[in-house]
Amino acid sequence: MSEKETKQASKKKDAGKIFLEEISKSPLTITILAIISGLILGGLLVAITTEDVYKAFNISFWEGIKTGAQAAWTTYQALFYGSVGNPSKIIAALQSGESEAIRRAFNPFFESLVVSTPYIFAGLAVALGFRVGLFNIGAEGQLFIGAATTVTAAIYLEGLPAIVHIPVSLLAGFVGGGLWGFIPGWLKAATGGHEVINTIMMNYIAFRLSEYLLRGPLKNPDGYTPVSAPIQESAKLVRLFDSPIRFHIGFFIALFVAFLVYLFLFKTTWGYTLRTVGSNPRAAKYAGMSIIRSTVVAMFLSGGLAGLAGANEVLGVNHNLALAFASGYGFDSIALALLGKSHPMGVVLAAILFGFLRNGAIQMQVLAGVPVDIISILQAFILAFIAAPAIIRTIYRLKEPDIDIDAVTLRGWGGN
Repeated sequence: MSEKETKQASKKKDAGKIFLEEISKSPLTITILAIISGLILGGLLVAITTEDVYKAFNISFWEGIKTGAQAAWTTYQALFYGSVGNPSKIIAALQSGESEAIRRAFNPFFESLVVSTPYIFAGLAVALGFRVGLFNIGAEGQLFIGAATTVTAAIYLEGLPAIVHIPVSLLAGFVGGGLWGFIPGWLKAATGGHEVINTIMMNYIAFRLSEYLLRGPLKNPDGYTPVSAPIQESAKLVRLFDSPIRFHIGFFIALFVAFLVYLFLFKTTWGYTLRTVGSNPRAAKYAGMSIIRSTVVAMFLSGGLAGLAGANEVLGVNHNLALAFASGYGFDSIALALLGKSHPMGVVLAAILFGFLRNGAIQMQVLAGVPVDIISILQAFILAFIAAPAIIRTIYRLKEPDIDIDAVTLRGWGGN
């Protein structure tokens, strides 16, 4: 090999080494390995809690290992079938050419996207708060209020075409959730009351207020249970396929809102101000930025995004409002914001992951006999690794990352 070829080979080797080091330092690598590690630990948990595995160990060690691996494989296979679909059924349906069979085969995939949609809105709500140094733990209550204001507009605004009624109903949900977030934001700005305490208390007020509305002003006059009247046809989000697929345009609205949040945070002066206040409030105040105004605006926008999650469920899925329609989306959104590193794109990907896990959990329980609670444990494993990246770096021998000047930091309980 000539001297020139030797230098070229050395440069390629150095470039490859630099590339691997950059990948090793990337936060995305930590996230991917955290998910993989969570899945591995989840499989081990399934194996050690399966009775057949212990019976197999009485036969031989290798038989126990084999049975445990089979239990984990069956569980994740059922999870995949429930969240994405059974490949053999999809192929058979496509070969048959029957439209209903094709819809049923693809229904698990589209249903996972339906479940992911409110996660996107709620995750963006908490992530925006994180960017401003605020811990909005009231997304669940803001979601309920947003749903209540949405269903009011969707029921009582009559004679509007769909092209007007749908945006107006969504706006009602945004404003309702935003006002519910504005209250703890104003309390923090005016009195110093911590947003965590205030938003938790506002959650309970929202739940009880929703009960009152569904037993009073919003109660369906033709029914006996605390459920609102069905919304008008003109307010329903358009579904893109026939039954049983419930996939609707709300998913694309959520993606569009995530794009708008990205533009707002990273491409506007307002967004820069909010992020500066979140990362270093003292420097922001010294630069002439209003901490009070930023806090109030951030909590209003955060609440509004959570309200859109409730509006989506009313207009796109349930077409009415019942007491227990939210099912914890607001509380899961905290995990989504952490997993997505409080970045709109990261939140969208985390929301889709959680949506697929949540939807597939039902089928997992039916086919593999594994309780749906395993999904909560699996999510906890993933979040634990995200919250403690040093564990992942130690296990996989990753390089320490460079200092991230745009990292999200939350002020402590005594912060101003």
